[in-house]
Amino acid sequence: MFQKVLIANRGDVALRIARTCRELEIPCVAVYSTADRGAAVTDLAEESVHIGPSPASRSYLSMPALIEAARATGADAIHPGYGFLSEDPDFAEVCTASGIVFVGPAPEVLQVLGDKAAARALMRTAGLPMLPGSTEPVADEADGLRTAARVGYPVIVKAVAGGGGKGMAVARDPAELVRAIQATSATAQALYADGRVYLERYLPAARHIEIQVLRDRYGTAVHLGERDCSVQRRHQKLVEETPAAGLPDSVRTAICAAALDGVRAAGLVGAGTVEFLLDGADRFYFMEVNARLQVEHAVTEMVTGIDIVEEQLRLAAGEPLRWRQEDIRRTGAAVECRLNAEDPDRDFLPTPGRLELVRLPGGPFTRVDSHAFPGWSASADYDSLLGKVVAWGPDRAAALARARRALAEVRIEGHGLRHTRDFLLAVLADGEFRAGTHTTGLVDRLLSREHSTVPAASMTG
Repeated sequence: MFQKVLIANRGDVALRIARTCRELEIPCVAVYSTADRGAAVTDLAEESVHIGPSPASRSYLSMPALIEAARATGADAIHPGYGFLSEDPDFAEVCTASGIVFVGPAPEVLQVLGDKAAARALMRTAGLPMLPGSTEPVADEADGLRTAARVGYPVIVKAVAGGGGKGMAVARDPAELVRAIQATSATAQALYADGRVYLERYLPAARHIEIQVLRDRYGTAVHLGERDCSVQRRHQKLVEETPAAGLPDSVRTAICAAALDGVRAAGLVGAGTVEFLLDGADRFYFMEVNARLQVEHAVTEMVTGIDIVEEQLRLAAGEPLRWRQEDIRRTGAAVECRLNAEDPDRDFLPTPGRLELVRLPGGPFTRVDSHAFPGWSASADYDSLLGKVVAWGPDRAAALARARRALAEVRIEGHGLRHTRDFLLAVLADGEFRAGTHTTGLVDRLLSREHSTVPAASMTG
């Protein structure tokens, strides 16, 4: 195992990794930007290093600053968490060249899986089902129009690079498609320095199902079951749960097997998530592979008892998997709700600000992953996530009841701050969601419900 791990991230995921390092008795190093001076993880880590100014481009995305921090502290491994450099093949290669283990897949694997068009081609070869779409990035608007005419509208335009729901636009006719290609390409160029896009047929009433996988360098792979991530706004997840409600066992078996075929074909070593769309007839289609820890990994940990961060560290250190597929047992159900500093009444506009009161829930079978505390500021420089409330129950109904109780306990106040607690409670109370028949259109339906508004939690909530 490693002598010291540097955590190349911030917020709740930095705390999450530090806690596992503590349990494994591995010293860890926290890094922080100017905006994150005094962050909660700096109290938990054995060492902390200031790596630059507040903008992520000059701190958490600065490879030289991170490598220098690792060298200065003697860290022999870097855990990238999620977001930032977690799936950057160049960073993985720089770590390796510097004699530091990157806790994640090899650079060449990240290169292929990070290129969504290349990943689709690989997975098609591996036999995974695909939605109709372009086999290569579209050359221009005319190429996109020809592809859309072949596969049929509506279509979704996606960035070849990037992930996390960013860089997507839906088009329902040729005029919308031209605008969508131009806008998505411009966004992708600005975010990822890669303006290439591709098209897929858009499923307006789909479920988003993902499979958590682990694979060692000796070829052994297991899945830890599925997660339903269908509650989304602007293609970014708000509520995740496992198991997926109402998923037929035959479909569950097939989709998990497909995920294992995919990671074997990619040669992924470590933890990854294979994401699929499920249509109304329970047919599933490959979307992408996230070759990193997922924000929603906690629900899988709650039902399996497996610490996914620990497994990442062990696999990166060259250990064989400690689990066979028949060893994996899933018990009960778990649901995660993401608390974001956003205003649902203004299209989930981020509302950064200083936190004056933070009271997070507890109680039986309740987990809260949060880096928020009174006096800390939610910065406009970073993601708006304040924390995640996760609840387990012996069945879905019990897990949802605990989640509602836990969310109702949340008190976060700050000048000008709005957050999503009340909207999440509205989701959990929705009849379609409670019945487990919801799709990715749920949030839009709630927001557009006639004569109904969902108040954003404010300084009194």
